[in-house]
Amino acid sequence: MASGDQQIIIEEGLAVRLRRSPRARRMTLRVPRDGSGAVLTLPVGVPLAEGQDFARSRRDWLRAAVGRLPLRQAAVPGAALPVEGRALILTPAPVRRAQVQDDRLLIPEGRPAGAVAAAWLKHLAMLRLRVACDRFAEALGRPYAAIALRDTRSRWGSCTHDGRLMFSWRLAMAPPVVLDYVAAHEVAHLAHMDHSARFWAQVEALMPGHAPHRAWLRAQGGDLMLWRFRD
Repeated sequence: MASGDQQIIIEEGLAVRLRRSPRARRMTLRVPRDGSGAVLTLPVGVPLAEGQDFARSRRDWLRAAVGRLPLRQAAVPGAALPVEGRALILTPAPVRRAQVQDDRLLIPEGRPAGAVAAAWLKHLAMLRLRVACDRFAEALGRPYAAIALRDTRSRWGSCTHDGRLMFSWRLAMAPPVVLDYVAAHEVAHLAHMDHSARFWAQVEALMPGHAPHRAWLRAQGGDLMLWRFRD
């Protein structure tokens, strides 16, 4: 549970995390596909008791939504890990460092597969994102200040007012065009720090036909969040 979140027990084995949002206009209940748990969002002025009643009145929907979630995936030997849109089998082998061979991601024998795979994905993500961001920033005519990687749950990327770009390293698991779309999206924020029509026009100018890649991320990105890399 994230720092500052409050947990509300709906019934045995079923709970939600409470979040207050100054932007919320009504109570909402959602179950993210990343397995992070159900979230009840309340406007600032709504009493806690009212939120509890709201969540408990929807316990049947909540139970069903949680039951439909796909199982979390463990990055262990034999697992088919998505890498740049294709599945690679995690395979221990007498190698010094992780490397791709045909349809396998070879992991040094005796090393924790999850940790090695995560480190390799982070390195791959940084390589791909630097190339993409350099290309889009040059086309835009605005340089970025730095690139950082995080294992985020709520967003795939962000851009600060001083030009610092942040991305989820799990983008290395998505098809390359999807990673490129997120890079174009964040670089476009160097010109427009909002999601106005001008911003979306800039994204389209940087990456014509980006809509299917955005749709892929919304439909399937949650599956990438389900992977667990701690053995």
